[in-house]
Formats: sequence, C-alpha cells, structure tokens
Amino acid sequence: MAHFPRSLRLILAALVCACSGAMAQDFPVTLDHAFGSTTVTAKPVRIATVAWANHEVPLALGIVPVGFARANFGDDDGDGLLPWVADRLEELGAEAPPLFDEGDGIDFEAVAASQPDIILAAYSGLSRSDYDTLSKIAPVIPFRDGPWSTDWREMIRLNAAGLGMAQEGEDLIARIEGQITDVTAEHPEIAGKSAMFVTHLDVRDLSVIRFYSANDTRVKFLADLGLTSPRSVQEATRPGQYSGEMSAERIDAFADVDIVITYGGRMLLDTVKQNLLTSRMKTVENGAVVLLGNDPVGTAANPTPLSIPWVLDDYVTLLAEAARKAQ
Repeated sequence: MAHFPRSLRLILAALVCACSGAMAQDFPVTLDHAFGSTTVTAKPVRIATVAWANHEVPLALGIVPVGFARANFGDDDGDGLLPWVADRLEELGAEAPPLFDEGDGIDFEAVAASQPDIILAAYSGLSRSDYDTLSKIAPVIPFRDGPWSTDWREMIRLNAAGLGMAQEGEDLIARIEGQITDVTAEHPEIAGKSAMFVTHLDVRDLSVIRFYSANDTRVKFLADLGLTSPRSVQEATRPGQYSGEMSAERIDAFADVDIVITYGGRMLLDTVKQNLLTSRMKTVENGAVVLLGNDPVGTAANPTPLSIPWVLDDYVTLLAEAARKAQ
C-alpha cells in the first residue's frame, strides 16, 4: 500500500483490522472432539472450566472465569490456587472466583450454579456421562484424542477456539515457544538425551515400573525441551492411554533411558538403589534422576499455559543436572 495516499492507506488499514476482528469472533463455532462435536452459537461471556488447568487459557488471554477447579496437587499454601494462577489473577486485578471441589469428581451443581455460557475441558478425563451431564448446563469443549492426552498447545487451541479467540491462542503459543527456546539454549547438555517420566513409585512394591506414555503431556513437554522418548516407552505406549507399565524383571529394557523423572524424595531413591532389580537401571547407577515433590515445581512438570513460564528455568536446570550425570 506504499504507493497509495496516506489517507487511503489509513482507511484500508482500518478495514483490514475490522475484518480481522470480525473473522476472529465469527459465530457459531463448531469443534469436533472425542464425543462428537460442540457448537457455540455466540461469543461466551461467562466461562467455567473443569479438570486440570483449563482455566489458565482464558486467564492467559485476559479473561477471568466464573468458576474453575480447586488445585488438588502442588498447592503449597492451601488456598486452592497454584502460584502462577494467583499471580495472574493479581495481574488482572481480580479476585478468585468460586473454586469447584473435584476431590470426588466433577461438582456438577457448583458448575451449574456459576451459570456459564461455555465449559472448557480440553485437558481432562471426562467420561461420556460427565460430558452429557455438563452439556445440559452449557456447551462443553472436551478433548479430541483421549483422556488426559491433550498437550498444552492443543489445550490452548481448543479452549481458545471455543472462546472465539483462535488467533489469540496461536499468539500465546508462539510466546511460550519463544520462552522455551531461550531457556533451553542455555542448557545444550540436555539436547538429545532420552528421558522417561515414571509415575509415583511405591517403595513397598517395586515389582512393576509404571510410567507416563508418549501420549502424556508431561512426556510431550520433554520433547519441547529437546529430550527424546526412549524406544522402551514408545513401544509400551497404547493409543488413547496416557500411562504404561512393565515388570521390573524386564528392567534391562530401559537400558536406552538416560534420565528418569519421578515424584518422590531421597528415601525413594535410596530404596530404588537397594532393590536388586531397579538398582540395575543405568540411570539409577549414574544418579541421573530428577526427583519432584508435591510442590509447584513438581506440579508444573505437567505443562500448562501459565506454569511453563513460571517454572521453566528451575525445571530445565534440574534436567541439566541429571543430563550431566548420564552416560
């Protein structure tokens, strides 16, 4: 438009902006998912979310939900809010809305009481029954592939699309990817190392090794950080399942694992080192183990839109320390 008069350029620019805004907010919006499809007929104003971290998408986009799930893991001060959520609410000058207690499952009455226009659940373990019940309250945006298998990018894309903010969602993804690139560039030692994320080990019974599969968002996040998924984990991954397991008698199958991440403390590691089977694992011998606790850092290993920037430096530092011990 450089050869057009300035007044005409301004008019054309205004028209482009107006059209872009209209396209971003066009409704109805229909999204396909695991239970069929959901149509949102008008731009939602009152937004409720269920399950883990879906509320972080509207918060990251500047919208305070009318209700979301109380944090049930990693909440170190007991207020039901993870620290990055509390920080974002403060940035927005907002109080926490009603928090749904999901200790025994979704609190459908509390969700209904929030009078939502939409219910976001892209990252969740919704059953068909849960979906049907929630759909009687408002349009629901659940997962596409399987329970608890939606990675952080897809969580943003699905939830943002339901809000009529697909482009804003893409911009958010790009910002987070830039932060990941900057931080991982400072720790080249982790690039190309293979990592396995073991679920909570039971020190009383180490006969079975349970781990998150290649479908799980924690494992996908490791790929974002430059790590690879070992063949043993890939081969044990089943469609639609976010975890797998293997008898400790087959511990040699994990010979291709450089780093192990798991939840637990020093006592757990000492027990693993003393066990006849698990002590044979290369990562245990090398001490290339990242131990996560029931705290914000441990919680943020499950990546979400607001937790990634909050924990990235600390998490990558832990992985780098383990990578230096790997052989």
